[in-house]
Amino acid sequence: MQHRIITAALAVSLTAIALLAPVRSVHAMTAEQYFADGNRLFRDDLYWAALLRYRQAGEAGLDSALLHYNTGVTHFRAKQHIRARASLLKAVDDPSLRDAGWYNLGLNAWALGDIDEARRWFRQVRDRSQDPKLRKLAVVALSRIRLAAEQPADREAPVEERRKKRPFADLELRARVGYGSDDNVFRSPDQTYTDRADSRAPRVVPVVQSGAFVPVRLSAKYRINTLPFEGFYGAYRFAGRYYLDERLENANEYLQELSFGSEYERYDEEKNRERRVYSAFTVAQHDEVYFDPDDGLARNVGGIDVDDRMNYLRYGPQLSARQSGERFSFGINVKGQLWNYEDVEAVPEYDHEYFLARLYAQYKLTDTSLLRVTTEFYSRRYGDRPSFDLDGRQRAGNPGVRHDYVSLELRARQKITDSMWLGFDVERTERTDRHVGYNDYTRDSFGFEIHWGPAYRFDLELSGVYRVYDFPNAFAFHNPLAGNKTQESLDTRLRASYRLTRRLSLLAEARLRETVSNDIRIQYERTQYVLGVLWQH
Repeated sequence: MQHRIITAALAVSLTAIALLAPVRSVHAMTAEQYFADGNRLFRDDLYWAALLRYRQAGEAGLDSALLHYNTGVTHFRAKQHIRARASLLKAVDDPSLRDAGWYNLGLNAWALGDIDEARRWFRQVRDRSQDPKLRKLAVVALSRIRLAAEQPADREAPVEERRKKRPFADLELRARVGYGSDDNVFRSPDQTYTDRADSRAPRVVPVVQSGAFVPVRLSAKYRINTLPFEGFYGAYRFAGRYYLDERLENANEYLQELSFGSEYERYDEEKNRERRVYSAFTVAQHDEVYFDPDDGLARNVGGIDVDDRMNYLRYGPQLSARQSGERFSFGINVKGQLWNYEDVEAVPEYDHEYFLARLYAQYKLTDTSLLRVTTEFYSRRYGDRPSFDLDGRQRAGNPGVRHDYVSLELRARQKITDSMWLGFDVERTERTDRHVGYNDYTRDSFGFEIHWGPAYRFDLELSGVYRVYDFPNAFAFHNPLAGNKTQESLDTRLRASYRLTRRLSLLAEARLRETVSNDIRIQYERTQYVLGVLWQH
């Protein structure tokens, strides 16, 4: 018995000596040695031991982006995703580790189940990274997120390889509400004018009215993924604007739309090619008051109220398809709809058929610039609304109005910095009045857009478009004595968003709309400011 006790004591002593020996050598290690030993332990898949060495390296004075990066990746491997995110966010401040850090932040968010954050990080890699391999991996990741399939793996960066089954069904919800101010609620002209469309030529004094409103947007989409790359969905969206002052309630309006369709998305990793096809049948209802811009009152003709004239129900099918490659992409959109307006007795209805076909092609010139060309044809064919003759009169018995539009647009986008890109658009649209050409016009549009994301949570967008119209035949007020009609317009928008949480964002927006014409009835200036919140799931 005594022999066994002595043997056990000797074993314990030897174990203690063996444990104490490395402790003495560890205390003699430098911060760089701790770091190197941590890397060795990571390569041996000893993640907890590696994290200890990285912590000791930090305590010994090492404070580098590479230490934070390796610590973040190791936390990721150890399934400590919250700590991984904190360490990786410190690492991306170093330009040399930024792209790899973004990519691993995307992987970490994906593993954590935060799909929206994962998409944002992968998109940053796709759009801003200088590393073509990482860009391809980000495209693959985005595609596989959409397909809810296998997660990509980077052999050079520590990545957990796993496969996720595509969920049978998923639900997307979005809600946006805010508070806004409008300095010209009814789009009233800003000057007194003589109405030459009236044979009595009355002098009109418009009343510009301002007020506060509440904008509301809601959307829901339920998708059933019955096939590997294809799913079927039903969606609903609502958009409305409601003024708080009862005097301004004629400016209230809303639109609600219900759609059913299918979505097909597939990514070919070997060829770096993506294909998307969407088809749907939509039904929408729109409601607004047909008011007089001069005073905001509901219109009437011969004592008959026609305030419901602009309410309509529209429905029809639509299809869009896109084929995307590493450099070249192209697509098509087609749509056919019937617009059924409210039946009013005193004036012709606006019922019409609407057809649209759009073709576009996009080429990525460099890693930071692209060029896109779009051609579009659409037509509105009215059944009850008579066409105008060349003298400006709309005679009963004339053929129904048919306006055909053809446009060509050139779009260029250029990345300025890692967090900023700039875009320009030039477009020409020609409208043909199929009766005698009275309402023909040529419209030239010039637009710009600037996007700046100086921080992960903050985004800023500034955009604007200037349009100038050339009417070769139409008259101001439809009166030959007023001369040919002229029209120019300017639209600008400034939008800022700040992401408070994973699902909640704060939004601020300012809009300016100005139209100038010698037909003073359509000339106005309007500024709107909105502050709101966006929730999405």
